[in-house]
Amino acid sequence: MSMTHVETASGETTAYGGVVDAVGGIATIVLAIVALAGLHPEVMAPVAVIVFGAALLIQGGTMLSEYGHVIFPANTTAMPAEQFGGGGLSALFLVGASGIVLGVLSLLGIAAATLTSIAIIAFGGAMILSSGSVRHLYQMRSSTIRATRMAEGPGSTMTPHWSTEMLAGEMASDSAGIHLLSGLTAVVLGILAVAATNPMVLSLCALIVLGATVILTGSELTGMVLGFMRPWRTAS
Repeated sequence: MSMTHVETASGETTAYGGVVDAVGGIATIVLAIVALAGLHPEVMAPVAVIVFGAALLIQGGTMLSEYGHVIFPANTTAMPAEQFGGGGLSALFLVGASGIVLGVLSLLGIAAATLTSIAIIAFGGAMILSSGSVRHLYQMRSSTIRATRMAEGPGSTMTPHWSTEMLAGEMASDSAGIHLLSGLTAVVLGILAVAATNPMVLSLCALIVLGATVILTGSELTGMVLGFMRPWRTAS
């Protein structure tokens, strides 16, 4: 009698990161809309910046955990560490922490409009730099599965799911495109906010775009992509 099971070594971490990212994105959008409606925008905008910065930190931590499980998988040969590309993750951590600091300074009334605009530009740059992270994770996971199948030979217990692998690749590519477009939009709106006469409205619009991007293509999508790519084995 055969049974099928999936390896979920980092499933709980990914699920937790996805939920927190979604909550952070929703909170950012709600705060930005409330501020656009005219309800204490000088307070709501910095709080939205702080919330989004925290969401970036959570997203960076979740993706770093997934990178670790790919490079050092359980019961398999570890991948060379040279294949690890952590530039985008470093940007998420640094910009997330910087955004929280800038948001706190804005709450204290220190050049609130300018600091909020600068935080928006930094968030957009982080989105651009990390746009290929999901795609990179997909490629590393795919390489790991193929190497395991080759090592086990014709009698491999690794069951190939080509359709889900193709779907995961398409999702990863779409995620990279949305991240890049959102990052460019945020950078442009942030620059205009620094130079324009109504910076608060432009900054809040950028926060709405960034929050929607986190909801659509954040760690929850990363978890879906890597969930498709987790190796399925059959055992007697």
